Amino acid sequence: MGTAVAVRTGQAQAAAPVKSMTMQELSAYWVAYVDASPKTVQSYTPSIRQFMKWLAEEKITAPSRQDLMRYRDSLKSRLSPATVQAYMVAVRLFFRWLADEAHLYPNIAEGLKGAKIDHAHHKKDYLTAAQVKTLLSSVGSSRDKAMLALMVACGLRTVEISRLSVMDLTVAAGHCVVLVQGKGKEEKTAVKVPAQVEALLRQYLATRRPEEATGEAPLFLAESNRSGGRLTTRSISRIVKGHFIAIGLNSDRLTAHSTRHTAITLALMAGEGLEEVQHFARHASLSTTMIYAHDLDDAENTCAEAVAGQIF
Repeated sequence: MGTAVAVRTGQAQAAAPVKSMTMQELSAYWVAYVDASPKTVQSYTPSIRQFMKWLAEEKITAPSRQDLMRYRDSLKSRLSPATVQAYMVAVRLFFRWLADEAHLYPNIAEGLKGAKIDHAHHKKDYLTAAQVKTLLSSVGSSRDKAMLALMVACGLRTVEISRLSVMDLTVAAGHCVVLVQGKGKEEKTAVKVPAQVEALLRQYLATRRPEEATGEAPLFLAESNRSGGRLTTRSISRIVKGHFIAIGLNSDRLTAHSTRHTAITLALMAGEGLEEVQHFARHASLSTTMIYAHDLDDAENTCAEAVAGQIF
């Protein structure tokens, strides 16, 4: 009963009495000592808490692999495949830690699949070059126009836009760049900014008070907050969607993330190579970039027209 187990924390060894711990106690112990960034740990916590809630409701104290499969199936019945996948990742990591790190429980989640996500085609649309021109010409706010231009020209995500500070707009190798902290990344990456977009950014910054236009001040300020508030991802999504609707682009398949799809798709349509576009999009895998190429191939396929020509 008093047996303790050593758990690696990355800096020191920690020991705790574990023989009498419940699954709920072990999960809390795991979250406290998991070796990951704070944002990653924060994402694990609700996922593992949901699993523990299910175990309690099912009155399961010693889960089996079959129990995990039942849990996964219960998630599938009410959640999207992406959410199911995220929840099951936490469960797999938890049982791997129980087996490999703490030696407390067999890894009953090893190889257990989550939910199949269809990556063959994107679920969001992109804008044509003509639609982008119409969009930018319709925007009166210097902030919104600069932000939209940066998102479309450089393929930045809403979280990357939100994190940008004025000091991140700088020069590297003789080119204007923004230093972007990508999704799930701790280090920043230099993303080249076209001269036209830089001009819009400089015009916007010129409208700001001097203390709002330097250093760590947000690159894009929340205009309703005069204390230097940073635009949130939700606000960015709302602003972008509002401008889409204003020019008649009111579709569930057009969201703020469509600006990133637009940037990558237009780069491919301009004849840029797959590897160049992969680097531009900051995709970890070339296969992700190839999804865009496949979508373009489908759009340009003329088989339907050939069939129609014979039957009409």
